[in-house]
Amino acid sequence: MKPKQLQLSASEKRQLLQIIDGFSRARILGIGDFILDKFVWGNVSRISPEAPVPVVDVKRESYMPGGSLNVANNIRTLGAHIYPCGVVGRDIEGRVLVKAMRREGIETGGVVVDSKRPTSLKTRIIAHSQQVVRFDRESSDNVSAGDLKKITQFVEKKIADVSVVIIEDYGKGVIQPQFVTEIIRIAKRKGKPVLVDPKEKHFSFYKGATGMTPNRKEAYAGYESLFGAQQENPSLETVGWGLLKKLELEFIMITLGEDGMALFEKGKKTVVQIPTTAQEVYDVSGAGDTVIATLALAMAAKAPMPLAAMISNLAAGIVVEKLGTATITVEELRARIESI
Repeated sequence: MKPKQLQLSASEKRQLLQIIDGFSRARILGIGDFILDKFVWGNVSRISPEAPVPVVDVKRESYMPGGSLNVANNIRTLGAHIYPCGVVGRDIEGRVLVKAMRREGIETGGVVVDSKRPTSLKTRIIAHSQQVVRFDRESSDNVSAGDLKKITQFVEKKIADVSVVIIEDYGKGVIQPQFVTEIIRIAKRKGKPVLVDPKEKHFSFYKGATGMTPNRKEAYAGYESLFGAQQENPSLETVGWGLLKKLELEFIMITLGEDGMALFEKGKKTVVQIPTTAQEVYDVSGAGDTVIATLALAMAAKAPMPLAAMISNLAAGIVVEKLGTATITVEELRARIESI
C-alpha cells in the first residue's frame, strides 16, 4: 500500500498548537476496565543458584491507575477533565487503586465496587530500565448486570456535560455487546461521538461507534473475526476499509508501531499515512491509551481528523520514550510540534 503522506506545513503547525491550546476546555466520559498497575523497581547483579533466573534486588514499589484509567490519567495530565467509570473489587487492591486515582486527581464518582470479583492487578518487575517479567491477577469474567446498570446510570447522568465518549476495552469483563450498544445509543441521542480502543475478539460489539483506534495486530484479528479467512494476507488497505464499512464507523485509525499510523475516513478514497516521530522506544505499554486520549481531546476541540490523528501520533511518539505507565503534558506535546 502506498498511502498519501501527511506533511506538516507551517500552517498546520499553527493549527496543531491552536488545537492543543483548547484541550483544557474538554470534558470526556471514559468507560472501560480498571486495572491497578504495580511496578517493582530494582537491580540485577547475579543469577539465582536455584534456577537460571535473575535475582532482582528490590529498591522501591509504585502504583498507578492502569487499564482504562491510563486514558483518564493522560487526559488529566493534558489539562482536560474526564469522568471514568468502571469496576473494582472490594479488596486491598481496589482501595489502593481508588487512592491512586485521587492522588492523580482523577474523579472517582464512576467507580463501581463489586465484592464478588477481584480488582485487576498487573505487576511488572523492572531492573536497569528493562521489564524482567510481568504477572497478572485478575478475572476476565463478565461483570454483573447490576454493575453495568450502575455504569449506565452514571453515563446517563454525565452525557450532557461531555464532548466525547471513550470505550476502552481491555477484555476484563466490563465491555459486553448489549452494554456497548446501549452506550452508543445514549451518546448518539445526545450527539456525542464514541471512540473505541478495541479488544480484537470483540470487534462485532462496536458497530455504530464513531471511530476506532486498533493497532495492526488487533485490526487484522478483528477483520478475520468479522470476515473469516476469505483472503490470505489481506492488505492493510483492505482491512481498514473493510472494518470501516462493516462496523459503520466514521473513521478507523490503525496504529502501526514504527510505521506510524494509517487513517481511513468514511467518504474518502485515500488513506492518510502518518509517519512515527518516536526517537527512542523504551516502553510501548499504554501507548494506545495515549493515542485515544489525545484523539478524543483533539475531536473535542473540533480538529479535522487528519490533524487530530497527527496530534495522537506525536503524543504516542513521546510516551513510548518513557518507561512504565506514562503520560504526557501539553508542554511536551507543544515542544514536539515546535521541534518538527
